[in-house]
Amino acid sequence: MARTQGSFSDVTGPRIRSAAQSLFARFGYAAVSMRQIAGEVGVQAGALYNYTPDKQSLLFDLMRHHMRELLAAVPAALREAPPVTALEAFVDFHIRFHLARPDAVFIAYMELRSLEPENFAAIEALRRDYENRLEEILQRGARSGAFVFEDSKLATLAIIAMLTEITTWYRPDGRLSEDEVAQSYTALVLRVAGRADLPAPSLEALSGPASEGASEPTPAE
Repeated sequence: MARTQGSFSDVTGPRIRSAAQSLFARFGYAAVSMRQIAGEVGVQAGALYNYTPDKQSLLFDLMRHHMRELLAAVPAALREAPPVTALEAFVDFHIRFHLARPDAVFIAYMELRSLEPENFAAIEALRRDYENRLEEILQRGARSGAFVFEDSKLATLAIIAMLTEITTWYRPDGRLSEDEVAQSYTALVLRVAGRADLPAPSLEALSGPASEGASEPTPAE
C-alpha cells in the first residue's frame, strides 16, 4: 500500500507516534509489539512499515523529538541573565516542561537501555547538550561567587535528576499546585548550588509524594 502524500505529517504518522508513546509508557518498550501499535491506531500491522522501518526507529524518533523539543524550548535569556536568576528560571522551566509531558519523559529516561548503540549515542549527545545549559549557569555562578560547590558536573546531574523525578509522583489534583512545587524546588536547588544563605525549603511543601493525591516517588533511572 503506497503512502498517501502528506499523510505521515498530517494524520497517520502522528497517530502512530502517539499510540507508540502511550503504549511504551504504559507497558514498556520490550512488551509492546508492532501489532499492538497498529491495533491502537486502527490500521493493519503491515501498514506501519510505510511510516517507520521498525519498532526501534519509533522509539528513537520519540526520544529524539522529545530532546529536540526540550532544547528548543530552553529560554535563550538564560545565557545572559545573572546566575541566580538564570538558575531559578531553569528550574521553573524544567519542572513545567516535564510535568506537561509525563509519557515522553518516562520513555526518555526509562527506555535509554532499549536503544541500539548508535541511537543511544545520538540521544546521549542531546542529553549532554541540555545538561551543559545548566552546568554553564552553575559555572558562571561559581566564578562570580554566587554559588559554592565542589563539582559542577555532579551538581548538574543531581539537580536534573531531582527535578525530573517530580514527574513520578506529582498529581494535578494532589495537595500541592504546580506553582508550589516549582517554588519549593527552586529553593532546594539553590541550596544544592551552594546558596547557604537561603532558608531551607519547607519540608511540608516537599512532602508531596506522601500527601493525598500523590504516590510515593520512584527512581527515574
